[in-house]
Amino acid sequence: MDNGSPMRAKLFVQFLADMGVVESHSRPYVSNDNPYSEAQFKTLKYRPEFPDRCSSLDHAVSACGDLLQWYNNDHHHAGLGFLTPHDVHYGLADAKIAARQLTMHRAHAAHPERFLRGAPKVAQPPKEVWINKPRLVQLGNEQPAELAL
Repeated sequence: MDNGSPMRAKLFVQFLADMGVVESHSRPYVSNDNPYSEAQFKTLKYRPEFPDRCSSLDHAVSACGDLLQWYNNDHHHAGLGFLTPHDVHYGLADAKIAARQLTMHRAHAAHPERFLRGAPKVAQPPKEVWINKPRLVQLGNEQPAELAL
């Protein structure tokens, strides 16, 4: 959210609360405090089925529900090693990566001349992803150090 005047309006804040959205002002007056949400919105906004306008709240909820289902279950994300969020969240990533690697190995074995840089390696998702990574801090003489969020 960009914290423009509609974002500060009481009615909009009430709408967010009604939808179960908790306001975050970790970086006031900054529109991109959650790069993952920003990337998700941009991806959805440029989908052909993204509506120019919604005729009602029900239309908006339906359109967003369909788009989010696609985004989470069907869209392969480059930042996740071309897996879907569903695959990563539900522990399917290792099996999918192994199957891809086997396919690539077979393709390389059958036609090595097609692979100028040698045997291909399948992209891996990151091990950890943070917006603001917790850092280790030492509090007084206490051991061990705890995570500060």
